[in-house]
Amino acid sequence: MQQTVVATALLAGSGTQALAPLKFSQDGTFQISIFEDLHFGENAWDSWGPEADRNSVKVLNQILDNESPDLVVLNGDLITGENGFLENATVYIDQIVGPLVDRDLTWASTYGNHDHQFNLSAHEILEREQQWPNARTQSVVSGRDAGVSNYYLPVYGSGSEAVPKLLLWFFDSRGGAYFQERDEGGVDVPQPNWVDSSVVDWFKETSQAITTQYNKTIPSLAFVHIPTNAFWAAQTVDGIDENREPGINDDYPLAQQAQGWCEDGTNSDECSYGGQDIPFMEALAATEGVLGLFSGHDHGDTWCYKWDAQISGMSVKGNGMNLCFNQHTGYGGYGSWIRGSRQVLVSESALDQRELETWIRLESGDVVGAVSLNATYGEDLYPATPNDMT
Repeated sequence: MQQTVVATALLAGSGTQALAPLKFSQDGTFQISIFEDLHFGENAWDSWGPEADRNSVKVLNQILDNESPDLVVLNGDLITGENGFLENATVYIDQIVGPLVDRDLTWASTYGNHDHQFNLSAHEILEREQQWPNARTQSVVSGRDAGVSNYYLPVYGSGSEAVPKLLLWFFDSRGGAYFQERDEGGVDVPQPNWVDSSVVDWFKETSQAITTQYNKTIPSLAFVHIPTNAFWAAQTVDGIDENREPGINDDYPLAQQAQGWCEDGTNSDECSYGGQDIPFMEALAATEGVLGLFSGHDHGDTWCYKWDAQISGMSVKGNGMNLCFNQHTGYGGYGSWIRGSRQVLVSESALDQRELETWIRLESGDVVGAVSLNATYGEDLYPATPNDMT
């Protein structure tokens, strides 16, 4: 049986670093910049690999020259671990966080399938991150099956009130391979690619404990690298409208959690989708106040979709949360879509109306896909997002 951790320290948002709590700015806003699929360390033995990393650093600097986030989220696939060397794979973290450290910005990470590889341990990525004083990434759910980057961060209001205004949930969707494990045939042991049931239990218990502690529902945002099957259903069953849900929609059909796994938990190319992410979707849909779930993994998708109904073929009915893809940020990884970063702006005054503002800042400096994730999102018309390439 996997152990879950729900501690008093966690309810206070306590981490391993003595960092000041996250707070809304004096103007009542809190902005998040999401850097997605950085894929550092790809083909380090070829000239284009290090050049890709240098270009990725340029993207980080260009975005941060145009935006002033209160928090940066590194949302999975920080490193292309299957190209990494056991002895030094985590040193790429130093390159990634350099632009953040230079600006005294704080950050939090989730880990993706490429961060879990035979020569790359997500636990060691976490250890490397936590060497830097501005890192907020944590690991609070124990057990082999839990993954690593599962935790939450409270965000307090601009005043002196001691009750959080916003909660940020971070989940490890795992995938890739188990660190330094091979089967009898010498093949890397694949790791399941969905949020584990032990983490789902932790989320439900902790969420309920927070609601009980403060006697109120606190709005929240969630971050996970691999999207759930609800994203796939939105794309393939409901369809994505380029004016009502603007964004690139090139990864069709997209790859979701539990892809390539059978219902019995075995990994097989003969199984397209095993359904193991259903408990995670059910938990999110049953949790009041979840305003958005932000994912990557599929580099050619950048849209947002309001999941407020039961999509045909799915057993889970949405609760109105917004399912959003982020922009591919790094020059590593597949695809040549223009690089960028999703921005999320939360306003204290708009939280009660379940409203968010979001846009994508491109490496060119341009802004695309600016929308209001409000009650009428999905009905309102916006300009289509140009499908530009780098």
